[in-house]
Amino acid sequence: MSDTEYWFCLTHHAVEGEHGCKNADRLGPYGSEAEASRALDKVAERNEAWDNDPDWNDDAAARDGGTDGATDR
Repeated sequence: MSDTEYWFCLTHHAVEGEHGCKNADRLGPYGSEAEASRALDKVAERNEAWDNDPDWNDDAAARDGGTDGATDR
């Protein structure tokens, strides 16, 4: 583990070093404190991109009658 790794704690909404809360409660590691402090912004950006990705848009299947290409067996 490197001294230059940081995590964002979801419990305390704070940037932590190696010795912080348990990994299940934090995002990372990130290469800098600044990067870790933007963790929730990055999550929101990724969610927005995925929500608007036509290759992964579940709403299209609902509009097309609920079929997603899967076959019933």
